[in-house]
Amino acid sequence: MRSDATDRHLASAYGRLLTLLADSPHVDVFLDQMVRVATEVVAPAEACGLTVRRDDGAFTVASSGDLAAQGDEIQYGADEGPCLEALRQGQVVEVHDLREDDRWCGYREHALRLGILSSLSMPVTVDGETVGALNLYATRAGAFTDAARRQALAFTDQGSAALGVILRQADQALLHRQLADAMVSRSVIDQALGVVMGQQRCTAAEAFTLLRQASQHRNRKLRDVAAEIITQVSGESPQPAPAFVPPRQPS
Repeated sequence: MRSDATDRHLASAYGRLLTLLADSPHVDVFLDQMVRVATEVVAPAEACGLTVRRDDGAFTVASSGDLAAQGDEIQYGADEGPCLEALRQGQVVEVHDLREDDRWCGYREHALRLGILSSLSMPVTVDGETVGALNLYATRAGAFTDAARRQALAFTDQGSAALGVILRQADQALLHRQLADAMVSRSVIDQALGVVMGQQRCTAAEAFTLLRQASQHRNRKLRDVAAEIITQVSGESPQPAPAFVPPRQPS
């Protein structure tokens, strides 16, 4: 059972995550703050790193300090370790005392030199897919008690949910930029169609066919060909159509 103090601590952490979500315009800023909050929420943790997938490998997108950054990098170099196992298996991986743990020989020796004795790695899941692992490090053995593990798991769940929101916001922003670009392209092409229709005395469909043929023959994008036509005729680069502004209602 969690204590009331623990519940209040996690609620406060979740509130901070939501504030970060609202105040952080970029994913990297949010992630950097997320790992710092993690070390405060899970008191035994002395450092925290966030590992994410990249093609067939992994890399650290945020860390609270050198201990986490170096602990993560050792695992990437050895291609083994608790955070990579959590990422690959989608399961929580705990190291109670690295001096007595022989699961990752290539990682163990180098991590001990850094002073790492215990760690807790938890998969970060967004929309049902494991996209990363949150890695907590400590320089004493058995640092992560049952209470600390519950706090870490609850925080990771909260962080995963917040990360899912900010990633969807980033995707939405990209979609808006793509739509805006498409609207500009459409405006430029429409202007060029009007020029071709006037010069060739043809229909819009015939003008579009001519534009497409010119694009294919020159191996250039249709928008670029359209822009060149407008520039040749007007002497100026094409301007996007003015945005629609609804008329003001009479008071």
